[in-house]
Amino acid sequence: MRSIYKLTLLAGITLLVSSCHDKLAPNYQYFPNMYESVGYETYSESKAFKDGKEGQLPAKGTIKRGFDVYEYENSTAGYELAKANLKSPLDSLERNSEKGKELFEIYCISCHGATGNGKGKLVEREKFLGVPSYADRPITEGSVFHVITYGLNSMGSHANQLSAHERWLVVDYVLKLKSEL
Repeated sequence: MRSIYKLTLLAGITLLVSSCHDKLAPNYQYFPNMYESVGYETYSESKAFKDGKEGQLPAKGTIKRGFDVYEYENSTAGYELAKANLKSPLDSLERNSEKGKELFEIYCISCHGATGNGKGKLVEREKFLGVPSYADRPITEGSVFHVITYGLNSMGSHANQLSAHERWLVVDYVLKLKSEL
């Protein structure tokens, strides 16, 4: 009987002591600045950095996550190297003519035309002139990919709109159109 009283008393004291502890409001905060950090405005002045600005540029040599590095430079020499050496990394299972056609119709058809003859809607309306036909140019996988990546003459770069994989799908479709002209 005494052991039941002792166990009940022990359980009661344990319950009393544990009920006083609040997990949401700890009694002591070590390094309170870690819990409640100071919020800075993005372009405000700050003594935390050497140049006194809060917004900083990325460190030199960094690339964004998921970005594929393209080793050919944006120059005529880079174009010629890409034209001669660059080959599609897509294997036969990754090549998707329908997806390439879909991307071509979104990004390219307005200038280059549905068949690649250089007679798209913008050319017909004289918004752009001198868009070449694919039949008139000696193009390769590498040259088309390079031009889509960096742009050429009045054509701008499409690297921000299309991932590297999508650009290769467009390249396959462009070469298919060239073979049909």
